[in-house]
Amino acid sequence: MADPSSYRPKPGQIPDSPGVYKFRDEHRRVIYVGKAKSLRQRLANYFQPLTSLHPRTATMVTTAASVEWTVVATEVEALQLEYSWIKEFDPRFNVKYRDDKSYPYLAVTMNEEFPRVQVMRGAKKKGVRYFGPYGHAWAIRETVDLMLRVFPVRTCSAGVFKRSAQIGRPCLLGYIGKCAAPCVGRVTPEEHRELAEDFCDFMAGRTGAYLRRIEQQMMAAAEDMEYERAARLRDDIEALRKALEKNAIVFNDATDADLIAVAEDELEAAVQIFHVRGGRVRGQRGWVTDKVEAVDTAGLVEHALQQLYGEETGDSVPKEVLVPALPEDVEAVSGWLASRRGSNVSLRIPQRGDKKALMVTVARNAQQALALHKTKRASDLTTRSRALEEIAAALDLDSAPLRIECFDISHLQGDDVVASMVVFEDGLARKSEYRRFQIKSFEGQDDVRSMHEVISRRFRRYLAEKVRTGEWVEEESQEGAEMVGTEPGGLSAAVSGEVSALQEEDGRPKRFAYPPQLLVVDGGQPQVAAAKRALDELGIDDIAVCGLAKRLEEVWVPEDDDPVVLPRSSEGLYLLQRVRDEAHRFAITYQRAKRTKRFKAGPLDAVPGLGDTRKQALIKHFGSVKKLRSATIDEICEVPGIGRKTAETLAAALAEAAPAAPAVNTATGEIIEEDDGGSTP
Repeated sequence: MADPSSYRPKPGQIPDSPGVYKFRDEHRRVIYVGKAKSLRQRLANYFQPLTSLHPRTATMVTTAASVEWTVVATEVEALQLEYSWIKEFDPRFNVKYRDDKSYPYLAVTMNEEFPRVQVMRGAKKKGVRYFGPYGHAWAIRETVDLMLRVFPVRTCSAGVFKRSAQIGRPCLLGYIGKCAAPCVGRVTPEEHRELAEDFCDFMAGRTGAYLRRIEQQMMAAAEDMEYERAARLRDDIEALRKALEKNAIVFNDATDADLIAVAEDELEAAVQIFHVRGGRVRGQRGWVTDKVEAVDTAGLVEHALQQLYGEETGDSVPKEVLVPALPEDVEAVSGWLASRRGSNVSLRIPQRGDKKALMVTVARNAQQALALHKTKRASDLTTRSRALEEIAAALDLDSAPLRIECFDISHLQGDDVVASMVVFEDGLARKSEYRRFQIKSFEGQDDVRSMHEVISRRFRRYLAEKVRTGEWVEEESQEGAEMVGTEPGGLSAAVSGEVSALQEEDGRPKRFAYPPQLLVVDGGQPQVAAAKRALDELGIDDIAVCGLAKRLEEVWVPEDDDPVVLPRSSEGLYLLQRVRDEAHRFAITYQRAKRTKRFKAGPLDAVPGLGDTRKQALIKHFGSVKKLRSATIDEICEVPGIGRKTAETLAAALAEAAPAAPAVNTATGEIIEEDDGGSTP
């Protein structure tokens, strides 16, 4: 536990201007990001006596080891920079909302030549129009099915579209009139894009004018005695009205607003958002969060606004945002929202009328979401805590291992040797910090030497980061030189090289530099001994090591002849198995990818001057080496990055080569077909 006074800056050093500040721990990891109108006044609040601070704030400042800040011109810039840093560093003491479920969107891929209507989840993509979110995917499909009668936009996948174009026949939707069939040229790309734009306009709420236009067309057709066309237009109008009825009407006017409500207790908070477009509830979503920092309702609202609109621009930000409490700096937040939308945004608390009544409904949903989340999470959180405590007791650790790293080696009969590193924090996978390694092949299948190499490489990066930040040089330089070095009186060339590599980066902290409390290897006593020897050679003695053998699920620790046997029902054993299995999955996936890549580009390896990037481009363009061999020089030149001279060299090399015998996978003895690119046996 650090003493905040040990890193407290002098008052005169802190500027009295807007800015963003970062607290870092002893490993230079960013643990908290905040913004302030006045950096001097805000930071002074953190360095009061610990007894006068909120318990969560006191925990944060005692975990931190340093503080730094960046001055900006305006409070709006401070808000933008704070959001960017929270997204980049993922600080553990900041409020981080997580969706209480994965919400589907109705998406229109306007970035394609022939836009496609589909259900999408996950991160939003550039050039795609999104509508929603919806509570259920089936609700989207029902709406789309009704609207395709009027807007017959493409809904098929790229494979189906390409296949229909090749055979010259549309799919079933094209035959029943629910697709304009651009794949076979029934409409031009321009006409199909116009259909997609009309679809988007209707979904965006501009419904009245479109319905009136269709009604006028229906009346005109009836007057001209085109009764079949008039009947078809009548059915189109009915279909569109049914689609509209699926969205609840809440306001008589064309209100565009988002309503945000918060339900909270001392430990957690739930946020619910209703999206109202054109006077109708178009979507609903919810978030939950742990209150890891001392934050009130206004602070929760500000964080919710950042997450909700941080990646949005234009009409995705509504004209009006209704909240239960205004952020502390409401003018800066309103200005930030206006900059995202491109016009003024009203941020206010509803006081009366229909909007106040709807806000009560949103708040009721937030309270129910919080109650449901607490019910679901109670057993899961308890189980994870018990698992970590059991591991600590079994391995005789001083505290529960909050960060666990696991390493696994994968190869195919000694070839394509790779290793994986997976990270679990608080019992949950932290996939953003996974790493993979390529390892030189040793004589025979030497997993022990491979494990020693990968552990050494990983923790040389850790030591290099300490050197870069000055910790090693100031505190451990002489001792570290003796333990690490092969050169008297200095760090080894390997560590020095890692330092140079780190210094060439942009200065951001390396996740590689965060040491675990527990290092797990996939294997038994030999692998554990190799990992321990690698740490000893580097002078690292504060990281626990263990191995999990697959045969009997025994836990091995260094220098013990007998394994630690955990009960089969132990939550600690189950967590170690999950960590080990995840490392194995990550390693074997990488190893298979390397093997597939080697098989796919095999005949091109003999062509001088042809690197991996251009090999992949050639295979992707032609589909297989066989098709590449029959291509002309002009056709080869069409591949990006391939010039005339390279194309001539490639064509000559392939022409001189004798017709290749069927390629054989030496591991399985199976023939690799070349016609399909050789990607699978």
